[in-house]
Amino acid sequence: MTRFIERVLIPTDDSEGALSGARRGIALASRTDARVFVFSVVSVPDGRADLDDAAIASLESRAEDAVETVANMARDYDEGIDVTTAVERGTPFQAVREYAHRHEIDVIAMGTKGRTGLDRFLLGSVTENVLRTARVPVLAVPPDADEPGIADVTFDRLLLPTDGSEGAEIAAEWGVALADHLGSDVHSLYAVDPAPPHHEPDAVIEALERRADAAIEATSERADAVDVAVTESIETGSPANAILAYASDHEADLIVMGTHGRTGVGQWFLGSITENVVRGADVPVLCVPVTASSP
Repeated sequence: MTRFIERVLIPTDDSEGALSGARRGIALASRTDARVFVFSVVSVPDGRADLDDAAIASLESRAEDAVETVANMARDYDEGIDVTTAVERGTPFQAVREYAHRHEIDVIAMGTKGRTGLDRFLLGSVTENVLRTARVPVLAVPPDADEPGIADVTFDRLLLPTDGSEGAEIAAEWGVALADHLGSDVHSLYAVDPAPPHHEPDAVIEALERRADAAIEATSERADAVDVAVTESIETGSPANAILAYASDHEADLIVMGTHGRTGVGQWFLGSITENVVRGADVPVLCVPVTASSP
C-alpha cells in the first residue's frame, strides 16, 4: 500500500510524559518510514516582567536540549529516520497546531502529562486542547501506559470502537489502514448504551442493536477488503467503560477512535468520552478528528 503517514510531529518538554509519547511516536514513524519533527514551545506568561532576556534564553536552551534528546533517541533507534527540530515561543497548544499545519504533519504523538510550573507544556489541558483543535490524528499516550523501549513498542492488536457516525468511519479508515501496513489484527467494538436512568423500550433497544450490527459490519467489510483479520464485539453499557474494559481484557496495543460521533441516545465520541478514554487507558489512543484526510 502507499505511504499514508509521512510526517510525525513529537512535541516535547523533556518530561517523562513527553518522552513516553516520543517513544511511541518514534516507533510509529520508523515502522511507517515517516519523517520525524521534534518540537518544543517556550511559553512565557503575560505579565512576567521579571523574566529578562537571560531568563528567556535559559528557557530556550532547555527547550533546545529537550528536542535534541528526542532527536537523538530517534537517530539512535533508526539511523535512517529523517529528523527535524524546532523551538518556538508561543501558547503551547496553538503553537503545536500551527506547526502541524505549516509542516503538513500527518500524526501528532504526545504524552498527556508534562512539567508543571512556568515551563509546563504537556499538561492535560494542553493535550486536551490539541485533541479538540488538531485537524490531524493525535497519538495520545496516557500517564498509566507502560514504558517499553522503542524496539518493544507493539501494534499487534488494534481496538476500533465504532458508532457508525462519520467521525467513527474516518477513524476506522485510519485503523484499518494502519493494521494493513503493520500486519495488525483489528477488534471492532460497539457499545449499546441505553440512556439512564430509565429503561429504554424494547423497540429502542432493538434499533440500537440494528445500528450496532450495521456499524460493526461496515468496519469488518473495510478490513476484509485488505485481508486484515477482524474480531467483532457488541457490548452493553457506558461507552468509555466498555472501551477501557475491552482494551484491557483483550490486551489491545492501541485504541483508534474518532473524536466526535453521534449525539443523543447513541452518543459515543463527544469530546468528554474520548477524553475519558485517554485519561483512563493504559495503552495509547490514536484520536482521529472528523476533519482528518482519508489515509
